[in-house]
Amino acid sequence: MQLDDLLDTFSFITDWEERYRLLIDLGRKMPGVDESEKTDTNRVEGCTSQVWLIPEVGEGDPPVITFRADSDSFIVKGLLAIILMTYSGKTADEINRTDIEDIFTRLGLEQNLSPNRRSGFYATVERIKELARAAHP
Repeated sequence: MQLDDLLDTFSFITDWEERYRLLIDLGRKMPGVDESEKTDTNRVEGCTSQVWLIPEVGEGDPPVITFRADSDSFIVKGLLAIILMTYSGKTADEINRTDIEDIFTRLGLEQNLSPNRRSGFYATVERIKELARAAHP
């Protein structure tokens, strides 16, 4: 599923329980990462659940950065799927210009996620931006 498709789908779903089920389904469908990659280096600090984020920097100029991620929670994996739809496959400049708060609001997540999940969501976004800056200063 692409981000635009997800935004369209969420615009038609008014019931939070249905949105929650869709997030869980996104999490279940998202491939995980290898156990050997679940290291402290790849762990995202600031998340209540365990979250691992692995960047892969391409060869281009500017390089395109793809991300893989995993969590021990399906709802968090669903949130990670949204983050990856938003940021993966972009350059550092595109990553830094992307307004995730607008996407978060358009998906209706600000009203329905616990403060801990919201904090973890933004901690992951900040980690992506840090990795993007490191990949192409």
